[in-house]
Amino acid sequence: MHMTGRVLAVALLFWASAVSAQTDGKGGWDQLVAAAQKEGTVVVLGPPDNKVRKDVPEAFKKRFGITIEYIGGRSTEAASKLRTERSAGLYTADVLFAGSDSMAGVYYPEKMLAPLKPELVLPQVVDSTKWTHGGLWFADPEKAYVLRLFNTAGPSLYINTDSVKPGDLKSAQDLLDPKWKGKISAHDPTVAGRGVGQATRFYLEFGEDFLRKLYVDQKPMIVRDRRQLTDWLARGTYPISLDGEQDDLERLRKQGLPIQAVYQLGDMGGTVSSGIGQMGLVDHAPHPNAAKVFVNWMASKEGLEVFSRARGEAPTRNDIDATAYLPAEFVPKPGVKYYDVHDWTTAVAARKKVMGIMRKLLKEK
Repeated sequence: MHMTGRVLAVALLFWASAVSAQTDGKGGWDQLVAAAQKEGTVVVLGPPDNKVRKDVPEAFKKRFGITIEYIGGRSTEAASKLRTERSAGLYTADVLFAGSDSMAGVYYPEKMLAPLKPELVLPQVVDSTKWTHGGLWFADPEKAYVLRLFNTAGPSLYINTDSVKPGDLKSAQDLLDPKWKGKISAHDPTVAGRGVGQATRFYLEFGEDFLRKLYVDQKPMIVRDRRQLTDWLARGTYPISLDGEQDDLERLRKQGLPIQAVYQLGDMGGTVSSGIGQMGLVDHAPHPNAAKVFVNWMASKEGLEVFSRARGEAPTRNDIDATAYLPAEFVPKPGVKYYDVHDWTTAVAARKKVMGIMRKLLKEK
């Protein structure tokens, strides 16, 4: 055996023994890995982050010798791509990561996903004691298709402290103060994404009239480019940002820019989000064995920590010390009540309604 092959074999043997690999009903974990290596590739649709695009494929290739063909982009674009391909009888993707809008609005209802739960077989993956939710956290109604990997505490909004002092915004109602007219920016709440998540939260807390006052009367600058929101906040052009890019803003804050997160308001608690951390197994996957190996690795301690570090999100496994590489505020605190912007039973259903409301309001603007 070639030296590289021996090293890989030893690494695989060590990892398999470390997780006490068990049979999956189709010949065992080692046979599954061997079949996956023959396929040689797994196609993954995920977020466009450069660090995720680099770190996840490198770590997976190092572990199993299998190449990840990583296709990064917005979830809405990926969903449109898959829908078009499938209508032509083409199946090119194996695994995908997305937020709730695409998972609940496209992939799951249009039956693009294969059951994921039966394919998760590693003991450390199915061990309920390893998860903060008391077991594998499936977001979909059937608890079998969409695995939630992240649960990150997030701020209610960001401010530029050169123009807005921390004590200026003690409640969400303070956002309606006339002095903030024309000084607020927001991600477009008429399309899938963070903007409609924020608008949904305001709607559930305060109703449609609040949305009109905030998104119409206060004349916020609304865009679809979150990097633009980040730039405006950093420059003070729009010193209040409802939907800035959290990881970018935290990096700028550490560099000394006058940026501060407001995590809780007096009339609104904190939030938690899955971000782009919901994983699904695509049906008719072109590389079925490699896909199964990948989803098991991603749900393992090693795989999820790589993804969590690269993405800057808090993992739903409790054996990963996220505070070692994330701000403490990003990790939900036990006993604290949070609003889950990606909860399928409440928020996701309301998002569709709010998207329609916002289209109507902004059309009247």
